This record gives sequence, C-alpha cells and structure tokens, in this order.
Amino acid sequence: MDGDVRINPYLSGNFAPVRSEDDFDLEVTGEIPAGLKGTLYRTGPNPQFDPRGDYHWFGGDGMIHAFHVEDGKVAYRNRYVRTPKWELENSHGRALFGSLGNPMTTDPVAMGQDSGVANTNIVHHAGRLLALEEGHMPFEMAERTLESKGYATDYRGKVTAHPKIDAKTGEMVWFGYGVGDMPLSAGMSYGVTDASGKVVRRDDFQAPFAAMVHDFMVTETYVLFPILPLTASLERAMSGRPAFAWEPEKGGRVGVMRRDGDVSSIRWFNVEACYVFHPMNAWEADGKLFADVMRYDSAPLFPLADGSPGQRTAARLVRWTFDLSGASDAIKEEALDDLDGEFPRFDERLSGLAYRHGWYAADPTNAKTIKQTAIAHLDHKTGKRQVYELNGGDMTSEPVFTPRSADADEGDGWLTAVVWRAGENRSDFLVFDAQDVAKGPIATAKLPRRVPFGFHGNWVAG
Repeated sequence: MDGDVRINPYLSGNFAPVRSEDDFDLEVTGEIPAGLKGTLYRTGPNPQFDPRGDYHWFGGDGMIHAFHVEDGKVAYRNRYVRTPKWELENSHGRALFGSLGNPMTTDPVAMGQDSGVANTNIVHHAGRLLALEEGHMPFEMAERTLESKGYATDYRGKVTAHPKIDAKTGEMVWFGYGVGDMPLSAGMSYGVTDASGKVVRRDDFQAPFAAMVHDFMVTETYVLFPILPLTASLERAMSGRPAFAWEPEKGGRVGVMRRDGDVSSIRWFNVEACYVFHPMNAWEADGKLFADVMRYDSAPLFPLADGSPGQRTAARLVRWTFDLSGASDAIKEEALDDLDGEFPRFDERLSGLAYRHGWYAADPTNAKTIKQTAIAHLDHKTGKRQVYELNGGDMTSEPVFTPRSADADEGDGWLTAVVWRAGENRSDFLVFDAQDVAKGPIATAKLPRRVPFGFHGNWVAG
C-alpha cells in the first residue's frame, strides 16, 4: 500500500537507540543503603546507525550503562563498545553490516570484516571488565571510564555471553558455539579461565546439531550444554531464509560432562522440544543433577525454517533432573512457578550449589511478550512468591542481586533494576530489599532520559 511504513518494533519505543554518551549525577529519593557501594553495569543493543535491511534486536551495537553507587549517591555513565565493527561503520558514517552479520545485506566494504557487537552481557573477573556476545571473543572495557580496550585475544575464539564464575575456586567456566571454519556450524568449545585470569583450557567438540546455545549450566563437578531446536543453517541463510529458525521436530538434547573430563565423554540426555535462554542455577546431589531454567514451549523472537512467523510464547520456571546413576537418558521436568518471566537471577555466591532464593523479571499480564512489568522473588524452600508490579506501562530490566556483605546469609542484601517510566519516557535506577521486594523500592535514582531495553547486567562491589 502506498504510504505504508512498517516500523520495526525493536527500533521504536524504549527499544529505540540512545546515541549520546553522557555522564549524569542522579537525583535520589528514598535512602540508598549505607552498605551498598559499587557499580551496576548493564549492556544492550544500541545501533550506532540506522540498520541495513531487516533488523533483529540481538544485532545492535553494544552500549554499556554504568550506575556507580557510593555514599548514598548515584552517578551514571554510558559508552558504546567500540568494536572493530563500530569503528569501521563510524569511519564511514553509516551502517555496513547486515543484521546478525547477514552477508546478503552486508556492504562489500565490510565483507569478511569483524562483525562483533559485544551487546549481551558484561562480567567482571580477575580484574577485567568484559563485554560479551554470542559470536566473538570477550571485549575488555575500563571499569570507571568505560573506555574500550579491545578484544581479549587470549580466549582464542568465540565465547558466548554467559560464563559462570565458581564462587569457591574463582574459576570462570565458559563455552562457545558455532565454532570452526564454517559459520553456523555444530562446533562448540568448552573453556576455563583460572582465578588469576589465565585461560587454562579450551577444547572443541561437535553438538548433535547446529543451534543457538545462548546459555548453559555448571555445578561443582559437572557442566551441561543445552542443544535445543533453535537451529542454525548456513545453507538456509544463503538461500535468503532464516539463519536461525525454530525446528521442533529435532527435539532437544542436553550434554553432561564432568568439568575435569574430556569432551569425548559427554553424555547426551533427551528433552521434549523447548527453548531456554537462561537458567537460574544448577547443582548436584545424590547422583543427580538439578537445573532450574526458564522454559519456553518454542523459541520466541525467531521464525520457522520456511521464514513464517513463530508462535508467541513466554517462559516459566521449571526444574530439570538428570539421574546420572540410572540407565535412562530422559530428563525429568517439573513446574516450579506459574508466572511468566525471564532474566532469572540468584545469590551467585551459591553458583553451582544448592540454593534457596531466586529473582526474575515477570509479566503478570500473561501477554506472552518479552516486555516485563514486574519483579518477583521466589523462595524455593517455602514456595512463597513475592511480586512488585509496575503500573502505567512501566517495564523493568533484569533484577540483579548484591549481598549485604561477603559473609551475609544467602539472599540477605539488595536487588537493583533499571525501570523504564513509559509516561515520562525516561528511566529510573531502583534499589529493593531483596527479601521484601513486594513493598517496592527503598531508593530511586532518577535519570533525565531513558536507558533502552537491554539484556544483562552485573554488580561489581566497590
């Protein structure tokens, strides 16, 4: 139809990019707890230029948003992650890469060039602040200035966005997918960085099929690789169909390996077709492994293999049980909660261990979208759930837990989140008592503009 302009929903509203890099001292209401000192780092996609061709939310340039808390005050700073892609496009003054590196819509100037965006997670380990995404090496940033320092080349290849830090050993355990000479392959890597920051292991193996493997699970002794049917196909991509697509007929597999074992020893368990972007935590007991995961019936945000739209779906928290001593390779699944949600977090001093408290962004409206309008706390011991609901169209980011002190009881501390105020089109930084989320924030720091919807964040103690 003449005059019909299709607006990509991931380039409008609070998904739209904020292209200025700013420093603000924020107005605080309520009282920032005296013991809360450090920085909440958040990241998300924020395209530097209007994209070429179709745009997928996962493909925007990374931008880091830092909220520094000290002496009851909050200071904000945001900076682009100046990856080689960002630098090349900046020098030309326009977008050059197709979304998610699609070669069909990439300018010849950029063919074969690095397309990393470092937009999915930002973690702190062994004195390094690392911006992460699915398909490239970690990208190092300066802690206070957010100056871009470049790729951490000692990782020797792709590392996905969700490493796990072992609270006991200080090791960072990680993986990569789509590894090898051919893009969109079934190749994977398993790696370990020791507590000093030295990469001490990187081993390659083949998954049962090529898939998007966004996250994984780690216990004290084991690592679990979920290969779920959001499949990857170079052949599909080169024919103009989706590079990543939902193919439920392939079913699901989860590979289990001892952390000190060889990749040839992976045992593959079976699960019905489903998708998991994020687990909450995993642990082991009595010859069994347990993993609490946010499970979708089908992969959201991605089409079917023929390019037709996928179903609208939401995630709910379930528990997977793996019986290592039994003969069956089936995964037992049980529901833990009946509230739609995403971005599950916990007290990460218990990473890989049995735990009690979890938090997540939630949607009590059951709208089956990625827009979360509440923050929830779930006590796994009592089964009690607390929910703080936003109103007026306001939406929250991932809530992040920080303990009151290094030796505080599990779950004793604060929850921080960045919330978009829809009516004012700006954002607030909120602080909650982690054990009493339902009463609402105990402190609010007001931003003069908005922070676009993003993915993940982590607290780094001051």
